[in-house]
Amino acid sequence: MDNVQLASSFKNKRSYGFILVCFLLFFLNHATAVCSYGHYESRPFTVVIDPGHGGRDPGAVGRNTTEKDVVLPISLKLGEYIREYLPDVKVIFTRTTDEFVEIHRRAEIANSAGADLFISVHANSNNNRNIQGTETYVMGLHTSRENLEVARKENAVIFKEDDYDEQYDGFDPDSEESYIIFSLMQNTYLAQSLNFAALLQDEFRSRARRVDRGVKQAGFIVLWQTTMPSVLVEVGFISNPQEERFLMSDQGQNYIASGIFRAVRSYKESVERRSRTLASTSQSSRVASASVSGSPARDGFEENIEKRIGFRVQVSSSGSLIPPESEYFKGLDDIEVYESDGLYKYVTGYATTLDEIREKRKKINEKFPDAFIVAVKNGQLIPLREALEALEETEH
Repeated sequence: MDNVQLASSFKNKRSYGFILVCFLLFFLNHATAVCSYGHYESRPFTVVIDPGHGGRDPGAVGRNTTEKDVVLPISLKLGEYIREYLPDVKVIFTRTTDEFVEIHRRAEIANSAGADLFISVHANSNNNRNIQGTETYVMGLHTSRENLEVARKENAVIFKEDDYDEQYDGFDPDSEESYIIFSLMQNTYLAQSLNFAALLQDEFRSRARRVDRGVKQAGFIVLWQTTMPSVLVEVGFISNPQEERFLMSDQGQNYIASGIFRAVRSYKESVERRSRTLASTSQSSRVASASVSGSPARDGFEENIEKRIGFRVQVSSSGSLIPPESEYFKGLDDIEVYESDGLYKYVTGYATTLDEIREKRKKINEKFPDAFIVAVKNGQLIPLREALEALEETEH
């Protein structure tokens, strides 16, 4: 079944309201994004911390603890770190006790506060008890079955809500067709969310010494409903006995909370730098360009990028520069590096149409399953939505 058929099938399942809400949220996001920088001097930087599950919803269940009982103390410690070391930051919790809070209510709390960052804290589980490590998700269309299953597990909490069918207008976490809606919209805050997610994983890997399972995308309802940069972080697998003990320990919770705190601090600093210099600098600038050994010649490639809108595939991002010729990128024809908000972003491929770049991404996804499409113009990364609107105007 292709995307058109899926969208049609989805529409026939009482989803007109759901689709309308999606696009209303998109335009709200877009309008808010216009003012998302340059306001930090007039109001405090606000972080909403969302301990997952709670009350009658235990979340994932380990041998000796549950997800809700692990993520709450980690979240509270995170709030303490922020209040102590970043006193100018306002901290808001979606829950501070063992209570059940509906998913839509969690998003409402963040949206009503005009938050600058939303962090939903969760713990993972898997039938394979050997799997361990941290992973951070941003809102998007899943690119692997594994990502979809994680989203399904977290979204299934809506079944515990009394009015979930009405509240989420027929969205079914168990129906893969329901997730097609996430391919029809572009998260205005995707770039910022990815930046913060990369900072988180860097901290978990380098400071907390956790296994780094990477930054991923999937359709989480709580992220879809928020109107600011948002992430859902899986701090570990309580299905792994060793990691469960770590997450239950005071030391382990301190390591995880302090890692998230350091990422918040770095992200806030990068946003404020951007706010101060936005009027005089471009959103992102290309800092390096190199071809992997043996890549084919690209006659007119640079000229095309400089003079027209094009599409590329972002395969990764990092806090420190990875040389484009690194073995990490082995198998890719070319790699170019862009710098944005203190992070390096690695892109490959080039096409002037979405259909062509989608075909390129399919091949790239075999090695980089979470690679996604980005847009470029005049040698700079631009929001995908902006590129699509510009092309639409050109066609008319």
